[in-house]
Amino acid sequence: MRSSISPGRAAESNPNPGILLVRLGGGIPALLGLLQGEMAEAAMVYTASRQLSQFIFAVAFFHSSEYALAAFFHGRSNVTLSSLLISKQYVVAMVCALLEYAIEILLFPRLKEFWWVSNIGLVTILIGELIRKAAVITAGRSFTHLIRKYHEGHHDLVTHGIYRFVRHPGYSGFFIWATGTQIMLCNPVASLDNYHEPFDP
Repeated sequence: MRSSISPGRAAESNPNPGILLVRLGGGIPALLGLLQGEMAEAAMVYTASRQLSQFIFAVAFFHSSEYALAAFFHGRSNVTLSSLLISKQYVVAMVCALLEYAIEILLFPRLKEFWWVSNIGLVTILIGELIRKAAVITAGRSFTHLIRKYHEGHHDLVTHGIYRFVRHPGYSGFFIWATGTQIMLCNPVASLDNYHEPFDP
């Protein structure tokens, strides 16, 4: 009894190995493109999660530690929320920095993959923190977050410790820290912009 399957259908169900390789070969670039796209997306997610989490931690630690040190040296009852050092101008600057980061990671994701630059930013953040906190601790009660118009009894000119090497380590430390946050995010515009708001060290 003859099969009801025509020769054409038989050829389709059992394709020539050469034809199969050609078909598979044509699908390989598409498969590689798909894998590359997924890997790029995974890399972008990893980059964003790592850099943004480091940024959030650095900002949270800086401001909470400033408040804690102010409360320690001046007493909690004498310290207001202004010692968190979060002004409207500062918030606008940080929002602009995050907008730059979002735009660049969407349009130029490879710009954020320079890990040696990001790591230099992390080191810069640590250096800025050390200088800033050394200034606060060395000055003690003489260090305030408010600009004083008149001399107070406990406000002495500090010339020892880090103040022997840097006249305004509070300003310097904050500037280095703030710049470091943008280098860590690989934000070229914000890194070059002198956006920080001065405050009394």
